Amino acid sequence: MSVTMPLPKYHQVYLVLRERLLEAGSGSTFPSEFELMDEFKVARVTIRRALSNLVSEGLISRRAGRGTTVRAAPGRLSDSDATNASADLLANLVHVSLGTKARVISIENVLASDGVASALQLDAHRQVQKAVRVRSSTKNGPVSHITTFVPQGLATAINRQQLAKKPILTLLEESGLTLGKAQQNVSAKLADGSVADLLGVSVGSALLSVRRLVFDANERPIQLLFGLYRPDRYEYQMKLSRMGGVDARVWVDAELAANVL
Repeated sequence: MSVTMPLPKYHQVYLVLRERLLEAGSGSTFPSEFELMDEFKVARVTIRRALSNLVSEGLISRRAGRGTTVRAAPGRLSDSDATNASADLLANLVHVSLGTKARVISIENVLASDGVASALQLDAHRQVQKAVRVRSSTKNGPVSHITTFVPQGLATAINRQQLAKKPILTLLEESGLTLGKAQQNVSAKLADGSVADLLGVSVGSALLSVRRLVFDANERPIQLLFGLYRPDRYEYQMKLSRMGGVDARVWVDAELAANVL
């Protein structure tokens, strides 16, 4: 039986305050220590430890006699910034990847698990290339922990050096494949010890969890991706529109809706 480790109270306070600062930006007012103690019902030492984390990230500055000053928040890596002209999810994903630097943790050929084989429509016991990478922003540090699986026959020309320089989707395109569509699920997951260390977060921190299956133009699955993203450095945005009448309140991606119409 697995045991979920609760986040330390100071870290919970830190996460809440950090999100507020990212939303408000520089120039906003910041409550006093006593106001925060009353709001979160915690001791002063807990508040000071949370504030210390915010200071170390450059989000606030503190000086004796002058209180706390809110500084400019670091930018987030956003899929919506990838391109306003393109409605292609895969093009956006590649664009975002090009804006980060990859560190290859491991790359190896392994037997596909039942789940991986099923997703990639492979026979049992087929080999796939498994790659684990950490993507980082030059300015802000680690952004994501990415694990990908590609059928071995499609990954013969992909090596560690290439993975450190280019996104896998780009390498697959350069090998002659034409990208088609992607299916993506987004949820949340707590960071375990190994991932927490690589992303620079505390064990048990909430991460954005993404499962993405990419197909080529012939609707053949060519890549299965599992990504864990720091929510303070990455966000996924979609434009939504309501389809149908008053009784059919189904929300879909506005760009996809245009194709359906």
